[in-house]
Amino acid sequence: MERLRIGLIGYGYWGPNLVRNFSTCPATEAVAVCDASPARRAAAARTYPGVATAASVDELLDLPLDAVAVATPVSTHFPLAMRCLEAGKDVLVEKPLAGSVREAQILTARAARLGRVLMVDHTYLFSNAVRRMKQLVESGDLGDLHYVDSVRINLGLFQTDVNVVWDLAPHDLSIVEYLLGTPPRSISAWGCAHATPEIEDIAYVNVDYGENLMANFHVNWLSPVKVRQIIVAGSKKSMIFNELNPAEPLKVYDRGIELSESEETQRLRVGYRTGDLWSPHIEAGEALQAMATHFADCVRGRADPVSDGRMGVRVVRLLEAATRSIRAQGGRLVLPGGETTYGDGDAGAIRPGDLRPGLTDRPPGPGRSHSLLR
Repeated sequence: MERLRIGLIGYGYWGPNLVRNFSTCPATEAVAVCDASPARRAAAARTYPGVATAASVDELLDLPLDAVAVATPVSTHFPLAMRCLEAGKDVLVEKPLAGSVREAQILTARAARLGRVLMVDHTYLFSNAVRRMKQLVESGDLGDLHYVDSVRINLGLFQTDVNVVWDLAPHDLSIVEYLLGTPPRSISAWGCAHATPEIEDIAYVNVDYGENLMANFHVNWLSPVKVRQIIVAGSKKSMIFNELNPAEPLKVYDRGIELSESEETQRLRVGYRTGDLWSPHIEAGEALQAMATHFADCVRGRADPVSDGRMGVRVVRLLEAATRSIRAQGGRLVLPGGETTYGDGDAGAIRPGDLRPGLTDRPPGPGRSHSLLR
């Protein structure tokens, strides 16, 4: 079977990781890199001498490609992904899918109409540890879920086009979306900016999933230490995913409370349960490599990816609502239950740069030209 020929747009922070994995994946082949920077194109050529380089999307699309991966700033995802879809290519987009719910919905609708695969690179969904977490949730071993507590903090990397919610929270929001499969009811968020005015570098996001289940997300660019941890607590057991512990990334705790009725007071009595600690075996494997294989399988089989456009829309909806809540000083927003999709006719109403991620309450600015689209 021939390898899927992939072209990459954007050779900045994340692009080199994608090229490396598409080059080593048995099902894919990185054949071209597109970047407006001559220095970055030169760097790609030095590292991968057999990979072609292009200075614009039109040059890239002139090459024999099966699919395109977009790894550029969030504000450019919509026009670049749309250009590739309309050129008849299947598309993988770095998280998040787009800079607004409307953009994400239009991309998803256009991909469906054209019969193209649209996938979001929510890398953690292809982690063996997260997949094991999914199995534990679905098996009922944890019991009824009570809460999710996520912390993703470190010092930097500061972004100039999005706030910390749009930068870091997509990872954990997509993980929780994958684990629960339950639509959220409402969201509230708080944040503040210290380095760049109106671009929050610390934020706390609270999402209500109903049935006494809520999730909290702490994201931070200012922390002196790096923490990557998610606690999923249930009525029977709880589990902790610690990404920074490669030897034992997942631990399951048989600890919690038990409720019983007191005969004397006719009230519930709280007891404590302390059981075993279990660290399940997690197979070694790079999540990005699994993501590349999954993308290739979906393109060949014309199948919906795990992280398809619809999931991308749901994550962007949470990001957009969280930012609006921050602007409203933590005001709680009720989230829609459906997945309304805009028709293709709405695509022309959006100009590149009009909808700026992480800054949703600002008035639309002038359309910006993209150096790769020429």
